[in-house]
Amino acid sequence: MIYREAGQFKTSYGADQMIFPILQDRIFVILAVVAAYLVPLIANEYWLQAVLIPFLILSLAAIGLNLLTGYAGQLSLGTGGFMAVGGYMTYKITTAFPDLNVLIAVLLAGLIAALVGLVFGIPSLRIKGFYLAVATLAAQFFILWLFNKVGWFVNYSPSGTITAPPRTLLGIMVTGPEATAPVRYLIVLTFLAFFALAAKNLVRGRIGRSWMAIRDMDIAAEIIGIRPYQTKLLAFAISSFYCGVAGGLYVFCYLGSAETEAFDIALSFSVLFMIIIGGLGSILGSILGAAFITMVPIFLTNAPPLIGLSMPIDLQKHIEVMLFGSLIVFFLIVEPRGIARLWQIAKEKFRLWPFPY
Repeated sequence: MIYREAGQFKTSYGADQMIFPILQDRIFVILAVVAAYLVPLIANEYWLQAVLIPFLILSLAAIGLNLLTGYAGQLSLGTGGFMAVGGYMTYKITTAFPDLNVLIAVLLAGLIAALVGLVFGIPSLRIKGFYLAVATLAAQFFILWLFNKVGWFVNYSPSGTITAPPRTLLGIMVTGPEATAPVRYLIVLTFLAFFALAAKNLVRGRIGRSWMAIRDMDIAAEIIGIRPYQTKLLAFAISSFYCGVAGGLYVFCYLGSAETEAFDIALSFSVLFMIIIGGLGSILGSILGAAFITMVPIFLTNAPPLIGLSMPIDLQKHIEVMLFGSLIVFFLIVEPRGIARLWQIAKEKFRLWPFPY
């Protein structure tokens, strides 16, 4: 069917159901993914290990939280705890079954995190808003306390530290000290690309529309036949699965070894800030928000030397925190719907109309 696009309005139901209904968007996404896979050819070890790998992992966690908070309207402050479940369970599975593919171990750990998310999602059946946030915050502290107190989770290690064992995939070392940064980057990128596409499909279907109905007005959603309890629990399960997979990658492809402090409340707030700044209810916004939170502090740290300013390290860090907070407030004032909305406005201004398909 040949038709023309008028702004963001579609002239057929099929066009509205397409993942990327606008031709320019499809071209841009394909080019962006291809460019991302070519990054290891030009990026050095520092950029891959210290910047891009954590950015991709946190993008995956932000997508998971955005499914729960942005689409289903269930506020959660336990993201770090669910990521910890993924990290620790990946460690237990890989050490208990050495011959198991490490990528399958990450997915299984994500399923365990989904079950934990179901348990802690039960309060959402009766409470909402601030009270639900407090309930998920309790989950954050309880999970980390459990991993600290029960030695089984760390194979009774005296230090309480989990370390990613060396594992290979198709003869290539993908985890452990000998795994190179480009290999780990490509693995994390593949996970993000696959699960971002899955999330994009999920939110445009029946499940995603049920989440948004519950988010906008749960009483009206129940009247039209949506089951709020099952819908909310499914949102917690899928969100926790994403966070669990991100947690497994966080330990095995980024940190190498970790303690519970790696998944503290600061990590939960960082992921929450990502979706607020990037845009609630937007898969792209999750990635843009992760890029903002990850890369702006690095830019602020390196900016003074670039312009010839020399200052004490402690003063530089204080100024960095102040500027970073000011930028967050600025973006929220300019566009409360996040960077994704700014990107959408820019596309609309520069899009050629009419554009034949």
